[in-house]
Amino acid sequence: MVHKTKITGKKVANLNISRGNTISDLVTQFSTAGGFTAKKLSDASTIFKEMEKDPNCVKFLSFPADVISTGLRGVVKDMVKNRLVDVIITTCGTLDHDLARVWKDYYSGSEMSNDAKLHEEGVNRLYNIFIPNESYGYILEDKLLPLFKSASKIQKEYSTSELIAYIGKSISSEKNAADSIVYWAWKNNIPIIVPGITDGSFGSQLWMYSQKDKEFIINLLKDEDLLAGIVFKAKKSGALMIGGGISKHHTIWWNQFKNGLDYAIYMTTAVDWDGSLSGAKLEEAISWGKIKPMAKQVTVEGDATVLLPLLYASYLG
Repeated sequence: MVHKTKITGKKVANLNISRGNTISDLVTQFSTAGGFTAKKLSDASTIFKEMEKDPNCVKFLSFPADVISTGLRGVVKDMVKNRLVDVIITTCGTLDHDLARVWKDYYSGSEMSNDAKLHEEGVNRLYNIFIPNESYGYILEDKLLPLFKSASKIQKEYSTSELIAYIGKSISSEKNAADSIVYWAWKNNIPIIVPGITDGSFGSQLWMYSQKDKEFIINLLKDEDLLAGIVFKAKKSGALMIGGGISKHHTIWWNQFKNGLDYAIYMTTAVDWDGSLSGAKLEEAISWGKIKPMAKQVTVEGDATVLLPLLYASYLG
């Protein structure tokens, strides 16, 4: 006797790719024709669209600095420009890579390069991105120290979000300002919060400036007050989280105070078996009350420099 198993899910279809297909068409096909990560990306696309349509949802975007050294900066910039996010939580290096590229260029390289030789030539390697010294520390020192000095003349105490907004306004006349995340965040009144503000060149320049101006203070607790005001008033909240670390954790940490996120998308390359926050799937955050048990959520494993452009293009249609 043959027993037939009753399965209520959709049948697995074959991908049908032809000339004229859009990325949105492809990601939609992933819902039934995609396996493994492709199916998760389709789920993420659905959640992202629903989150964006929800008028009661405060939308968080978190990401680490490394992706901003790549062309993914342009995708994040467009999302900020088009007001798809309400709050950004990131790391200090994001300011480094975004602001440095307002004035100087980064270059495509190879992870197989001779790093000792690169060091002799004054080139820093971020996997396969080449960052000359003059495009990083040197230019940031030249540009940021005068901006800190002018900021100090206005007030002596800043939160990270306040100082970053001041920088965004200050660079508005620069030729390449429209390519900058910091500029568009200021333009659209979207706070950028950097809990680990000293962990990068921007932070080092702050320290250097503070040696001459001891009254100039960065008050991290003012950022926490801002987050408290946002979270406690939010009817719903959602987050698109790229990578882990302090950016991801600060996002889910604050959302536990409203009983967890209602929408959550997490893109990661980290493994979960070492207990790291970066590797922890979103289900783990449910146990902490950082994501609601009934939240619409998905963890998508893979490289964000591939996944995020597909997600955003799918949203645009």
